[in-house]
Formats: sequence, structure tokens, C-alpha cells
Amino acid sequence: MAVPTPTDETRWRCTLCGNLTRFDVTRSSKVVEYVHLDLAGAPKVEEREVLDESIESVRCRWCNAVDQIELVDRPSAQV
Repeated sequence: MAVPTPTDETRWRCTLCGNLTRFDVTRSSKVVEYVHLDLAGAPKVEEREVLDESIESVRCRWCNAVDQIELVDRPSAQV
């Protein structure tokens, strides 16, 4: 089942418990990284290009629901 990705106007919400803020996200990525090794051999990623990425699952941290995540509108930023 495809998991919808939040946008600038939407966010995730657990339909079971109402959680809006805590989720465990499992994603698959295909990336190209430029790795710089220091003289001791410790790696540091200096550049990262995401070629492909997909969200496999989103689990609610509060109630552990996996198939209960929906997209809802974000609140307005107006004060």
C-alpha cells in the first residue's frame, strides 16, 4: 500500500488516536553520495543526491497503528 507523502499544505494524522507529531517512517532510497575519508579513514558524506525515494510504511508512535495514517490540512500560519 502506498503511503501518501506530506506536502507544504498537508501533514500526517493517525485516524485511530489522533496523533499529529510522532511517527516511525520506513523508506527506501537510492542515493549517490560523495564520501570524503580523512587520513585516519573516517568517512564523511559531503554531498548527497537522492535519485529515488519511496515511503514503505508509517507507524504511529503513540498507538502503533500502521494502516491508519491519513493526510490532513496543516493549520494556517496566520496569527
